[in-house]
Amino acid sequence: MKKTITLILITLVSISFIDAQTIKEVKIEGNKRTRTNFLKRLAFVKEGSQLDTVRIASDERRFRLLPSVASSSSKLEKIDDENYRLTYTVVENFAIIPGLNVSQDVNEDLAYRVSLFDFNFLGQNQIIGGFYSRNVFDSYGFFWEAPNLITRKWGVGVNYQRNVLQEPIFLDNNDEVNYKFDSRAFEFRVFYEHNFKNRFELGLNFANIDYNFLDGNRPQNIPEELGVDRVSVVGEYEYNNITNEFQYVDGFRSIFTYSFTLDSNGNNDLLRNFFIGRNDFEYFKRIGEKGNWANRLRLAYATNDTTPFAPFALDNQLNIRGVGNVVDRGTASIVLNTEYRHTFYEKGWFALQGNAFIDAGTWQDPGGNLGDLIEGESASLFTGLGLRFIHKRIFNAVFRIDYGISLGDKANNGIVFGIGQYF
Repeated sequence: MKKTITLILITLVSISFIDAQTIKEVKIEGNKRTRTNFLKRLAFVKEGSQLDTVRIASDERRFRLLPSVASSSSKLEKIDDENYRLTYTVVENFAIIPGLNVSQDVNEDLAYRVSLFDFNFLGQNQIIGGFYSRNVFDSYGFFWEAPNLITRKWGVGVNYQRNVLQEPIFLDNNDEVNYKFDSRAFEFRVFYEHNFKNRFELGLNFANIDYNFLDGNRPQNIPEELGVDRVSVVGEYEYNNITNEFQYVDGFRSIFTYSFTLDSNGNNDLLRNFFIGRNDFEYFKRIGEKGNWANRLRLAYATNDTTPFAPFALDNQLNIRGVGNVVDRGTASIVLNTEYRHTFYEKGWFALQGNAFIDAGTWQDPGGNLGDLIEGESASLFTGLGLRFIHKRIFNAVFRIDYGISLGDKANNGIVFGIGQYF
């Protein structure tokens, strides 16, 4: 009995000693443009908090997820027997990013997109910027997002986009009909970060959409003009258990995006209410000191399965490298991308990375059924090699070049350029 009482007393004294260890002072170093009070607001550990190394590690990871931060670390210093000084050190990214994408449009002419975004607006990791693109026709858009504007968990964002494109529509007899797609959309979103692994977005999208016939062998049942005013609920749920250190990524992430039309007023049932959903499952694994294995499984489904104006495109920049620019469309798809990335050269701010990849996908044709995904008549399989030129201190500053070659019946191959990793 005496031994039991003694053990209980020792345990209580130990707990009291642990409780007495507190964080007296929190300092943040290395940040030049990112505001210190913003970083402190995001951190779990506050002045007066109990010493908890798990929460300190969580704060380091939370900082690394910010666009303005390339790397973060921490240091504990003992002030006295009961109090500690905690210092977070961050390495900042340059977060004002110009962008230029050059590709081929559907007419095999030059297409390009120029953009300018600040991912650390006001020193609070707000995103502000816009783009202009020329892809047969002119398009532009403006964006502002403040994910932590209201509290560390709540934020808002708005955007306006005018997208005008030449959209090929693929028919059952393999004929191709070209339409001018003109969309003007305003969107408002609310962001909620439950914790640093789970994030939600919910918003309303107000859009005016027009399709106007350009050329091709148009059947009688496909109208020459379509128009609709649409109000949609849009949103996203992200589970993020990713850790990153400059160009290296490790962990799992799932991103589910959706759009559901609440009200649609137009002149054709082909553009009536429908649901679009897509989920990206991503898995990254560090291989040794310089290797990275990256994987993405993309599942997509839309309920407008009887219309040729299908939402999911088979395209170089979106899912299958080397296949071409909008070569097919579907109302459901399964796409798997896997690649091995290896850093060949790294010094200071620069890194040169090579990759070997396999891209595979299958589509459900408009008017078809989910069995199309299994039968594989619309399947594509490509492999290839690529290079990545990486500026380690500029957010998402990855210039990529990939060359893909078909392993299936399609005789396609081609080069794909872009900014940022493919996924």
